[in-house]
Amino acid sequence: MTLRERVARNLRMLRRAKGLSQEELADRAEINRNYVGMLEREEHAATVDMLEKLADVLEVDPIEFFVLVPDDAKSTT
Repeated sequence: MTLRERVARNLRMLRRAKGLSQEELADRAEINRNYVGMLEREEHAATVDMLEKLADVLEVDPIEFFVLVPDDAKSTT
């Protein structure tokens, strides 16, 4: 799994765990709503600054974007 794929999967999992849509997350992070979708589809790689901004909104440590999540945990989100 690439790092970009890991970040994308974790972003999606963390966003869903907070009950936020892509649009809601983008609004709270003050970024373009399409950008969250592009990150989750691995079309763009987020900068460190962007990951920090998203982590603040999701109320997690930015390191959570890099954690390897077992396949069975991903399927429940």
